Amino acid sequence: MASAPGRPPAKARERSEFVQSLERGLAVIRAFGPGRTHLTLSDVALATGLTRAAARRFLLTLVEIGYVRNDGREFSLRPRVLELGWSYLSGLSLADVARPFMDDLVRKVEESSSIAVLDGDEIVYVAHAAPARIMTINVPIGGRDPAYCTALGRALLSARSDAELDAYLARVPLRALTTATITDRDALRDALLTVRKLGYALVDHEYEDGLVALAVPLHDGSGNVVAAMNIATISMRASPRLLEEEFLPSLRACVEQIEQELKAAAPALAPG
Repeated sequence: MASAPGRPPAKARERSEFVQSLERGLAVIRAFGPGRTHLTLSDVALATGLTRAAARRFLLTLVEIGYVRNDGREFSLRPRVLELGWSYLSGLSLADVARPFMDDLVRKVEESSSIAVLDGDEIVYVAHAAPARIMTINVPIGGRDPAYCTALGRALLSARSDAELDAYLARVPLRALTTATITDRDALRDALLTVRKLGYALVDHEYEDGLVALAVPLHDGSGNVVAAMNIATISMRASPRLLEEEFLPSLRACVEQIEQELKAAAPALAPG
């Protein structure tokens, strides 16, 4: 069938309506993927077939509108890119959102960091990052620990109501894991109220001899405490005072970044 008089052929019309810059922008996003979470400008240019100048313009545009983050040399996707595919967003976890920020924190402080949630009377680890050093602290994802004697657990417990704390203290056996473990219920209550007041928990040798950990609560997009994040080390490398004075600001800044991402990606994120 002939085209209508005065109109270009269908293929030509389709091509004239084709937005090449959109195609290239999506190609830049698709350059990232499993094993390619952090890419340099050269990596993106090679993966997309774009010139370095063109790849740089697309990347900086994506950074400006919140879809890509840049740490100076490398680029990575931000959770906001999932607005382009809500079905994927619904399967995204807290660990997925937190991981790039955890990696940045670990590189900065050169100590281990974990995120845990409260499940019953125990904490469950849902994310972990460790520096590349011989002596480091590693925990298994899905592993469990008592809440009462860990910094992560205390940060989470401190967010519970007074009635919930009363119930917790009444039912949970407080075993001494070290000579420093708090096993007196009144003393533990005081410690939890102090954490609530300060906004962070510091545990020194209570869970394991030689282990020092600092943790802060982590809020979801609605402002509810859904997890806690820590920095853990051994006492020969860092004193409790060093953790409070030098590591706490970095930990809080990292948690704030994660919370901002969770707020942007709400309400579909799950803590697991």
